[in-house]
Amino acid sequence: MKIKEGFMLRSVADNYVVVPVGKASLEFKGLINLNHVGAFIWKCLETETTLEEIINKVAKEYGIDNELATRDVTTFINKLVEAKLLDN
Repeated sequence: MKIKEGFMLRSVADNYVVVPVGKASLEFKGLINLNHVGAFIWKCLETETTLEEIINKVAKEYGIDNELATRDVTTFINKLVEAKLLDN
């Protein structure tokens, strides 16, 4: 899975914002605000990856167990799927 083309992650002060650009800006209205964990997951999704790889990276980066990482990553991924922001 991977983030669709046309979406850029930007850091503004201590906040992260996803901005649609080009053709994506015609189809997706608005901005997406992310916390630091959401931004970390987004960065993982900028290149082709698997759910398991992201879970392992999140668990390692934040020192949490795989069960908690699985729950958090799955919730975030599901929101991206609902918003149609992923290429599967």
